Amino acid sequence: MSAASNSAVDIERDVELARRKRIGRNVRILVTGGAVVALVLAILLTDLYPRTDDASVWANYIGIVPQVSGWLVRLPIKDNAYVKKGDLLFEIDPRPYEYALQQALADQQTLEGQILDEERRIAAERSGVEAARAGLHQSSTGVETAGRVVDVSKAAVERAKAAVVAAEAQLKLATNNLNRIEPLLQKQYVTVEQVDETRTALRVAQGNYDQAQAALQEAQAQQAQSLSRRQEADAAAVASQAKLGQAIHTVDTLVTLKSERPAKAARIDQARLDLERCRVVAPFDAYVTNLNISVGAYAHPGAPLFTLIDTTTWYVIANYRETKLKEIHLGSPVDVYLMEHPDRKFKGVVESIGFGVLPEDSSVAEGLPSIERTLNWVHLSSRFPVRIRIQDPDPKLFRIGSTAVTVVR
Repeated sequence: MSAASNSAVDIERDVELARRKRIGRNVRILVTGGAVVALVLAILLTDLYPRTDDASVWANYIGIVPQVSGWLVRLPIKDNAYVKKGDLLFEIDPRPYEYALQQALADQQTLEGQILDEERRIAAERSGVEAARAGLHQSSTGVETAGRVVDVSKAAVERAKAAVVAAEAQLKLATNNLNRIEPLLQKQYVTVEQVDETRTALRVAQGNYDQAQAALQEAQAQQAQSLSRRQEADAAAVASQAKLGQAIHTVDTLVTLKSERPAKAARIDQARLDLERCRVVAPFDAYVTNLNISVGAYAHPGAPLFTLIDTTTWYVIANYRETKLKEIHLGSPVDVYLMEHPDRKFKGVVESIGFGVLPEDSSVAEGLPSIERTLNWVHLSSRFPVRIRIQDPDPKLFRIGSTAVTVVR
């Protein structure tokens, strides 16, 4: 009885051990099969839904550069602080630019006053211009008239000279006749009456000669007077021409002054713009970074003071192997996880795919690629950047350069 009991127990133990071995074998088969299935699924999912942890957060940022120089009098922001669009970033001492604006406005007012004065002068001298034109015309006419009078007087002088010559010839003839006839009267070759007639002819010739001399002197006097009048007419014409030129110069001065208006207005606009540039505000919602200055620093145009990170749009730059790019398309949805917050999933969309990276094993020399003659047993596939725009970013969690994991769906 005891031996039979021991035999039964051994049989039951062997059966239990065989059952356990069978169960263990089945479990190993199931685990191995499940692992294989999981591996296959992982490979398929990785091919269908490319995934990478070689990704970093990115955002647009700008360096804040002053456009005018001066001392910083206000700097209400702090490093790594959040600012909203329109918030004051800094203010440069505006007093020099206020003075410049006032000076530009004063220069413009002075110019307008000069233009107004010139316009009044022109309005007052317009009649003078017309009078100068009329005087010039009259003077020109006077010069012409005086010239004609001079010509007439010259002709009169010539005629008077000719008359003097003729009278002088008559006088000589009468004198000679009297000198010849008077000796003949004593010899009674001629009568007293003939001698008296000859003497009368001499007196008439003498009178004609004297009259011709007087006429010549009068003609010469008239000629001298006409020459004087012509000189006066010439002087009047010169004076009229000078008056007309002065009046025209006044008009030209007004044109020159008016031509300065655009330059004066441009100076005012520039001074007003420089004054506005003393206050710089945030162009968008952003984080301040790299702020290493304080109030009292001197700002130089073109020298960045700090950086603003645009928080309105965030990106993730994911570097995917070239073998995965065939499953990535523009507009494809992407699941994004931040390394700092792996429990949060953010939605993204593929915005662009890189088309070029710098090869590591080659270079260009003299226009031809230079390839090293080496054999690489393992060739790593290149990675191309894929730009993913985040559709629901949380500005408090996103930081430029932080690591991310992306899965393209």
